[in-house]
Amino acid sequence: MKKPHYSTAGKSGSKGRKKAAAELAVAALSFLAGDHERLERFLALTGLGPQSLRATAREPSFLLGVLDHVAGDESLLLAFAAEHGIKPEEVGRARDALAERPGHTGAA
Repeated sequence: MKKPHYSTAGKSGSKGRKKAAAELAVAALSFLAGDHERLERFLALTGLGPQSLRATAREPSFLLGVLDHVAGDESLLLAFAAEHGIKPEEVGRARDALAERPGHTGAA
């Protein structure tokens, strides 16, 4: 089965970038949830319980936190990128897209 491509590069408009970024963040959360130790560490750092994940999993600020967590640990970032067939930089671009304020293009 082919892995979905989550690239935010080339997506037109802020909505397209944010959608791709949210999809990548959900994939990162699934990646964390797929390994008990990874998930336990993430939960310990966030202060969330397993029952809270489902309720918060679609919140943009939570998804941003998932990407921050993955990007903040190089070995985790590299493992996630390898598993999903993406460049590690995609996580940073997705993080930036989720952090964009409405109406802000990111251009200086």
